[in-house]
Amino acid sequence: MLFRSNLLVFFGLFILTAFPLAVSGARADFFKNNSHLIDDNGPRLSYGVAVADLNGNNTPEFVVTGFGYPNLALEISDGRLSNRLSNSLFSDAQRKTIGVAACDVDGDGMEEVYFLNTDAYSGEKVLADRLLDFDPEPYDLFEQGDNWVSLNLTAGRSVACVDRKGDGQYGIYVSNYGGPSRFYEVDGTEVEDISIRLGIDRTTGGRAVVSGHILGPRNDILAANEQGANFLYQNIDGRFLDRAVEYGVDDTMQNGRGTALADILYDGRLGIIIGNWNGYHRVYVPLRDSFLDYATDEFREPSKVRTVISADFDNDGYDEIFFNNIGQPNRMFRVREGGLLEPVLLSAALEANGLGTGAAVADIDNDGVLDLLVAHGERAPQPLSLFRADIDSPGRYLRIAPLTEHGAPARGATVILETNMRVHAKTIDAGSGYLCQMEPVAHYGLRTGEVIKSVSVRWTDGSKNEVTVITENTVHTIRKEG
Repeated sequence: MLFRSNLLVFFGLFILTAFPLAVSGARADFFKNNSHLIDDNGPRLSYGVAVADLNGNNTPEFVVTGFGYPNLALEISDGRLSNRLSNSLFSDAQRKTIGVAACDVDGDGMEEVYFLNTDAYSGEKVLADRLLDFDPEPYDLFEQGDNWVSLNLTAGRSVACVDRKGDGQYGIYVSNYGGPSRFYEVDGTEVEDISIRLGIDRTTGGRAVVSGHILGPRNDILAANEQGANFLYQNIDGRFLDRAVEYGVDDTMQNGRGTALADILYDGRLGIIIGNWNGYHRVYVPLRDSFLDYATDEFREPSKVRTVISADFDNDGYDEIFFNNIGQPNRMFRVREGGLLEPVLLSAALEANGLGTGAAVADIDNDGVLDLLVAHGERAPQPLSLFRADIDSPGRYLRIAPLTEHGAPARGATVILETNMRVHAKTIDAGSGYLCQMEPVAHYGLRTGEVIKSVSVRWTDGSKNEVTVITENTVHTIRKEG
């Protein structure tokens, strides 16, 4: 470990010397605060944030949960973010919603939304979850027929969408606290919990969960837990086998919170970022049969972390890792070549007194630059925050939006960009690193002098397609052939 630390210092000095204009101190502030663009942005208790197109108008919404406050669907219009869905079933202000994820559970080409309600710290709860279908008005699938027998009445935290069969029809993993995890699938109008059948109905202090190409060609599941080991479920023909201990990511002595999948080495492979509550944060890089923690001392420094996001906010071709903290300043690191983690100074998005609970990214206004929405709450009501990288123009970028054969976002798919400088994998976020879910688009900023060679999509069934037409500063929508 000492050898690696010395190596990182050497490469860090080299990068600072060779590329003086690229360091984080080149700008007065990394982010610009655009919170004034949110209509009716009063103090509220908010937790999770997801990004989905609920009304099918090809314009994404930030879906913001309310804890005793209305759930919101914030859509851009005339340069402002406004709530576009006031339906009482969706708003559901009487419930205490924290986790949220969207995906196509019934194969109709439109995403449904799972709202996880938690009125207890752990164990049994009173307020059940909702699984909303929009046809076109929202209705709760749990309220149809006998589906109420499958209701989740255990306090949970996060939810994620998992295409375990690779057919574009998603199941939903619910990470519960003090009770068994759930895995819901929809057959016609019937909602069934099949967690026992899949062998993943384990009771723990469930916190965060992500799904994607972690170990193999199908969508695996990483569940970060507290007061117990993490789970790393490998998808083997639609069933799951926990290999966390074998791969060295069980991290038994830490308390998992924010989690994200990211290509740390720019080599076309997804690793795992885990923010541990007041514990050592991890950056797990995949080896052949294990993971290596690439976290530097500064990166792993404990904090009260909630959501962790990996994204290229400033379109410079290098990803940033954003730590959303509660009651502490937020933090961010840029990922340089070789996995070097370079601190980025924050000011506008520091939020030293912010009670951050969740965050999500999307190019919500279609200008080629990612927007960061941060939710607050738990300890006291606070308004939402909206940030954008403080850059004069979007520069060069590429956006890839894979769709399933049904036409819905292919969450859990992997996009691989190959250029003259890198091979860079990005996951189509299936949620919910902690309570949240990012936009279903692979967003790449392009480096100076970078030339695109190829772009390919690895689908949730393991098959792979190359994108034949590649135009910069464009969103490419790629639909899987049936």
